[in-house]
Amino acid sequence: MPIQQVLNDSSKPVKVFTNDLDDAAAKQLRNVAALPFVHHHVAAMPDVHWGLGATIGSVIPTLGAIVPAAVGVDIGCGMNALRLSLRADQLPDNLAGLRAQIERDVPVGFAGHRDNHWCDEGLARVAPGLKPIQDKHPLINARWQSQLGSLGGGNHFIELCLDESNQVWIMLHSGSRGIGNRIGQYFIEKAKREMERWHIQLPDQNLAYLPEGSELFDDYVEAVGWAQDYALENRRQMIRLILEALRHQVQLGALPAFEVTDAAIECHHNYVAREHHFGKDVLLTRKGAIRARAGDLGIIPGSMGARSYIVRGLGEPESFCSCAHGAGRRMSRGEAKRRFTRDDLENQTRGVECRKDKGVIDEIPGAYKDIDSVMANQTDLVEVLHTLKQVVTVKG
Repeated sequence: MPIQQVLNDSSKPVKVFTNDLDDAAAKQLRNVAALPFVHHHVAAMPDVHWGLGATIGSVIPTLGAIVPAAVGVDIGCGMNALRLSLRADQLPDNLAGLRAQIERDVPVGFAGHRDNHWCDEGLARVAPGLKPIQDKHPLINARWQSQLGSLGGGNHFIELCLDESNQVWIMLHSGSRGIGNRIGQYFIEKAKREMERWHIQLPDQNLAYLPEGSELFDDYVEAVGWAQDYALENRRQMIRLILEALRHQVQLGALPAFEVTDAAIECHHNYVAREHHFGKDVLLTRKGAIRARAGDLGIIPGSMGARSYIVRGLGEPESFCSCAHGAGRRMSRGEAKRRFTRDDLENQTRGVECRKDKGVIDEIPGAYKDIDSVMANQTDLVEVLHTLKQVVTVKG
């Protein structure tokens, strides 16, 4: 569906691809659109909801400045997916063993690998880029070597899914782990201090920005680029570990031998990139949105009890060639914990081999928007190639 509403009461309009927009998110969108360096308009995707500073599900083109909080603290967070030669009827009747094997082989939650150099090949690809950043900003330090190839917690997940032809897919969602969080927090605070130093008043202090041409801007661009590369490598290493976990199950006789039948689809949804839109070369921040240029392949997950989608972008200019990154939260984690019970979680994830304890109630499907409604609101942005339904979900 095309744009469903336009907020015109800021210096730049906000074009919204849904009618499901609450007051808090609308206020944030107006605040962002009022920033003097925003170019042309701000776009809000169908999964739009309140976030820190900038709304999750927003796409923000800027000229000469970056808002670090708009990029967020899970820099480079995104999705990977690939299809296997396995079919649904080749999976074991009881999927608990598959889930347990993946949980043994891929650290989840706060955990990382015991050996800081467990994957020297992966570390060699990302380590050199961090050293000059840390030499200049030694406070940017967190456990990152051992966290390469680990999932994290919250809404991050690993899933085994079935498509419309009952083929098995691996799908995962994760980001730049502790080091990305540290980079994000560090530069958000630096930007806030710069606003104080220049006596710049903002409608929300989390919209503090770094102007192009400043040393901090250059440092942030370097650091955020590194974190995006680290997040991508992190997901690639997890894919390798998941494949190894499944092949171990082949050795045990739980699965037949299989092959990867399609190259991995990879997409960030929390990042900034230099792109050309509406006549200008801009810094485009996608916070909870994926790139959907004509022909781009993307992944749009539902919640842990709902469908997910493999899509191809249509290159819609008004969305800055972007689309939703998922279902989007309908309520906060705290509200979800107050509203739902373990029985609710059991009922809403029936048929999925996953955690069903109180520790993941905040991830219950009922806490998220309806993914089918989100998809119906972006038929101008993407076309659906595959519809996936998870049978195994791993969460931290």
